[in-house]
Amino acid sequence: MKLKYILSLAIASTSFTMLSCGGGDNNGTKEVNVNPVVTSHELSDAQMLNPINYSDAGAGYILSNIFYSLLEIDFETLELVPVVAESRPEIEETEDGGMLITYRIRPEAKWDNGEQITAKDVEFALKVIKNPKVDNLNNKPYFEFIEDMKFYEDDPLKFTFVCKDVYILAEVQSGDIDLMPRHIYDPKGLMDEFTIKQLAENAPELATNPKIVEFATDFNSEKYQRDPKFIQGCGPYLLKEWQTGQKLIITKKENWWGDQLKGKGMHFEVYPPEIIYQTINDQTTAKEALIAGKVDVMRGIKPQDFQYLPKSDKFVKNFVAHTPPQMAYTYLGLNVRKPMFSDKRTRQALAHLVDVDKIIEVVVLGYGEKAIGPIHPAKTKQYNNNITPYPYDVEKAKALLAEAGWKDSNNDGVLDNVINGQKVNFEFNYLYNQGNDSRKAVGLLLQEEARKVGITVNVLSQDWSIFLESTKQHDFDMYYGAWISTPIPTDHKQIYHTASYNGGSNYTGFGNDQTDALIDSIRITLDDDKRAVLNHRFQEILHDECSYIFLYYPKEKIAIHKRFSNAETSPMRPGYRVSGFSTQQASAVN
Repeated sequence: MKLKYILSLAIASTSFTMLSCGGGDNNGTKEVNVNPVVTSHELSDAQMLNPINYSDAGAGYILSNIFYSLLEIDFETLELVPVVAESRPEIEETEDGGMLITYRIRPEAKWDNGEQITAKDVEFALKVIKNPKVDNLNNKPYFEFIEDMKFYEDDPLKFTFVCKDVYILAEVQSGDIDLMPRHIYDPKGLMDEFTIKQLAENAPELATNPKIVEFATDFNSEKYQRDPKFIQGCGPYLLKEWQTGQKLIITKKENWWGDQLKGKGMHFEVYPPEIIYQTINDQTTAKEALIAGKVDVMRGIKPQDFQYLPKSDKFVKNFVAHTPPQMAYTYLGLNVRKPMFSDKRTRQALAHLVDVDKIIEVVVLGYGEKAIGPIHPAKTKQYNNNITPYPYDVEKAKALLAEAGWKDSNNDGVLDNVINGQKVNFEFNYLYNQGNDSRKAVGLLLQEEARKVGITVNVLSQDWSIFLESTKQHDFDMYYGAWISTPIPTDHKQIYHTASYNGGSNYTGFGNDQTDALIDSIRITLDDDKRAVLNHRFQEILHDECSYIFLYYPKEKIAIHKRFSNAETSPMRPGYRVSGFSTQQASAVN
């Protein structure tokens, strides 16, 4: 699970308890629900449960209960805390411009077979990340700065990461390595002969090594994505069952090593014997399941439904509703490498056709704040508050379209242009994930505004897994997306660097040598003030190039059953920590 760093500005979470309006018990008795099992609603299945290769947030939430890493973020304080590590690391900058990051593993940390977790287990996980044939290209850039590891003969729990560069996320990323038992993930010992240094320096050459290829082929296979026998970490839960499109169940381990550390941090306060992730990809159906008590926890509730819920006596009696801020942003991504969208004036024109104020008011009913870029306003120093969002302005859009060569040459009501010697009508597809009514509504609003100026927009939905693959393969014109922002310093490489176009998350094809150099500089600038100057400039360029049409920073809409205590919400996604829920006696409605 990706770690989130320290947020210097405290963010308050808002919640309100929906109090019962009355109603008594039957014949003086009450039905008491003390079921400790938590059923959490999910809009779609996880893409996979491979802790290195996954790329969707839903999978990450589940994996965070199966796999633990050296460091995690405390949901309440938003501070970095040790989990498998005994403490936060000692960090030393070297004379040659690098870093040394030294950890020691907790002596309590054990694999399920009782064996001690050691420095060599951390090395194995990092080897997997750096294996050039492992399918985690979107993740590899975060670990490029580590070029070697140092071990200590007198202490198998101690190790040092040798880092070639200073990196703003050095502590975060060095601690964000999900640990995997070697006897499960590499039973043949195929990675044993390779060192971190070899993998860091000779990845292209090693890509054809038979053992590298054999390991990666096996590791990338479906058994390490779905099979309970092959999905095992040092976290408190095991995968029990996965019924595609229906539910995924994880069950708490008996005699888990972390149980002896209760009181030592939230990640050791683990209570539900089972957590059920219930897939219901229609939000209205999910809401009804929530009210009926078939679901205990639901996030991303449609704004209209969230405002309706207080009218349900059953909901009011059994649930608490919360609206914590989200460290996230939503956007429309444009494929800038498609000839139709290669001119930034065309992209800017589309931005002027997106009525963000109306989207916030009508679609999300005020549960959002207008966005100008990827850096959340809570990061006050790094956020560029001098940027003005593109205003909804049809006339400005028409002018920009005309400048870019778009006109209705044959008076058929649709704009056209000559691109690469061919006449092209201005028609494109807007893509969103199936079942997400809010994203559909945004597409329909854009469709209507675009029609007014002679642009045809086809609003299309895809199943979640297909949608993810379409964006990854750049097989789209425009799509509705969202990225989870975090309290840690922002590293733009994964999403905006041209090196991340193939295999990373630069789906839109944004970037050039100038922006790449700027991103590279941001990554190694530790001084907050100097990095702020660079981040402000990057946001200006991103705004002007308009590969993303930024929409809003959302507020979450969450409902949690009243029978759970320790169910506080957080700005950290998904907004709650189900593994910390414990039961308390509460009245329930039949």
